[in-house]
Amino acid sequence: MDKISKKFLFDYLNNSSPTGFEASGQQIWLDYIKPYINDYMVDVYGTAVGIINPKAKYKVVIEAHADEISWFVNYITEEGYIYVRRNGGSDHQIAPSMRVNIYGDKGVVKGVFGWPAIHVRDAAKEETPSLKNIFIDIGAESKKEVEAMGVHVGSVAVFQDELIELNKNYFTGRALDNRMGGYMIAEVARRLHEKKKKLPFGLYIVNAVQEEIGLRGAEMISRRLKPDLAICTDVTHDTQSPMYNKKESGNMKCGNGPVLCYGPAVQNNVLKMLIEVAQKKKIPFQRQAVSRSTGTDTDSFAYSAEGVASGLISLPLKYMHTTVETVHKEDVENVINLIYEVLLQVKPGHDFRYIK
Repeated sequence: MDKISKKFLFDYLNNSSPTGFEASGQQIWLDYIKPYINDYMVDVYGTAVGIINPKAKYKVVIEAHADEISWFVNYITEEGYIYVRRNGGSDHQIAPSMRVNIYGDKGVVKGVFGWPAIHVRDAAKEETPSLKNIFIDIGAESKKEVEAMGVHVGSVAVFQDELIELNKNYFTGRALDNRMGGYMIAEVARRLHEKKKKLPFGLYIVNAVQEEIGLRGAEMISRRLKPDLAICTDVTHDTQSPMYNKKESGNMKCGNGPVLCYGPAVQNNVLKMLIEVAQKKKIPFQRQAVSRSTGTDTDSFAYSAEGVASGLISLPLKYMHTTVETVHKEDVENVINLIYEVLLQVKPGHDFRYIK
């Protein structure tokens, strides 16, 4: 990772892009990839697409999602305390004592998730954090003061933190799920450009919105683009840290390479292609099985109107949906390598059907 890539990564990851409010992050992402593409488009809900060879008939998508989990202001008490509801899969158990940025009408308002001191809690009757009892304090003494600060029902709140390097091998921070994916597909575009690779098909680098509330951005853009092949990337669980059950969640480890997924939404001939490229190029990889859906934007592409041959390359991640999501730097590089190498061997007109 050179200085240009690293600056983009930190700028992109430290920016807030909550579901439904991804525009600022999408602008950072687009500004970075514009030198490496021929054209771009942004749909009405904010999904951004960089395009290489826009006139080619055969279309290949590489995709990640741009949004992160957050909170909506749901109720303001007369005393000025704020109760919230989820925007995506936000975790109420980690909220107490966390700092937040609330995006109000007058700009960012700082707040904290308060919690009663240990001294005054009755251990026998102690409540655990839930959506019924977590609350945000912004230093206001009344509902009127909260509203005067530009905060109202519907304002969005995001945990405040910053991306860090953990020891020498890891990145840790908020929203690596899945803006690290956005970083990786942007780096693929950059690598293709800098190595002067000419693709014989149209490449659509898709950074989709609203994944965290039901894969909505990918659903919209898949119907619009109607690609022939989609290679999606998202995160999956590292299951080595305490409290994971490998018999239920599988055996994935940060540092052991990208995870290739088996499941109904994953087209088996696409999966076979990914595995063969990884083996040929000596890129380490792991395997994962899912019962029904992948839970990623892969499902939206696979099950779009006419069906799209789709594959999933996942990045192992520790502590999903927390402010300390953690990935291994070598895995990040190997996901980029695998997507890049796959694209170099795709031939236009490739028919992935099982029976021809």
